[in-house]
Amino acid sequence: QVQLVESGGGLVQPGGSLSLSCAASGIIFSIDVMGWYRQAPGKQRELVASITSSGVANYADSVKGRFTISRDNAKNTMYLRMNRLEPEDTAVYYCKVEGIVTLTTTLNQHWGQGTQVTVSS
Repeated sequence: QVQLVESGGGLVQPGGSLSLSCAASGIIFSIDVMGWYRQAPGKQRELVASITSSGVANYADSVKGRFTISRDNAKNTMYLRMNRLEPEDTAVYYCKVEGIVTLTTTLNQHWGQGTQVTVSS
């Protein structure tokens, strides 16, 4: 069984910074793509950033230059550093993994439970 544990959300003032992490637990052989998505109230879930196993990153236009995604393959952990946060960044942030191979199963995709990020003064 695979579990994705997200941490690092919280309340921050506009212009501030937060870091999120997502750790995949279990006996994991490989993860193809790891990504962060977010969903604000009344809006659809959207891609924030993703990163392949070889480190190729992709960002939504709205976060380019402010957010940095990274991963540690040895720890099956992904990070999101968020700088210059804006009220529009307020949302529940979800971790997603794609192409995960474990000791007992192969999954096309798997989602975390989400962590709240609130940007407000």
